[in-house]
Amino acid sequence: MHPALDATPGDAVVLRQPGRVDYSVAFRGMQDFTDARTPETPDEIWLLEHPPVFTMGLKGRGGARTHIHGIPVVYSDRGGDMTYHGPGQLVAYILMDMRRRGWGAKRLVNAMEQSVINLLAARQIRAERRAGAPGVYVAGAKIAALGLRVRRGASYHGIALNLDMDLTPFSYIDPCGYPAQPVTRLIDLGIHRDMFLAGQDWLEQLLSELGYTGFVTPSESRLPGLLVE
Repeated sequence: MHPALDATPGDAVVLRQPGRVDYSVAFRGMQDFTDARTPETPDEIWLLEHPPVFTMGLKGRGGARTHIHGIPVVYSDRGGDMTYHGPGQLVAYILMDMRRRGWGAKRLVNAMEQSVINLLAARQIRAERRAGAPGVYVAGAKIAALGLRVRRGASYHGIALNLDMDLTPFSYIDPCGYPAQPVTRLIDLGIHRDMFLAGQDWLEQLLSELGYTGFVTPSESRLPGLLVE
């Protein structure tokens, strides 16, 4: 593992692992964090799960659906269409001062995707990107979905990796706007890792691809100013 470091904001990242957090709470927390950050605020990565929820990006702005098969729908300000989050899926929210680091959105998206590609390559599984359809795919099935928002030169939202979740709710929607898009998960590829160990494996790849030398872990793992479920 990478050691915890005391470093300048561009070197290390603050890591929070609060467990299972309601999507609306995390969404509001990301917005508040981004609005309050200063040029000296360290970047953060939030690794967490959500209770069952469908989220719709800006393509569905103004939509009126509140539930699908009893699962709530939340309208988000990230890019993209509708996806599903639920237990057994690990989400990495990347709160980066892109202006400070000189990064663009394309570079950040590429780095997030590459972290999953590397994670799977270490298990001899070939994963790939798809032109015009952000995310990571294995044999045509989507294993990681991403969405991003950049405001005041800083990013929030991030990438979701399917570990061992119920995939049924994906059949209720067109995942990320693509009808009949197959979806897969790590357990179906023969990777049996619990949430904590998978998170540590993935974190190592995220740190490398995002260019951080290490991480610091606050004594309080909760999201800043917010309560977890």
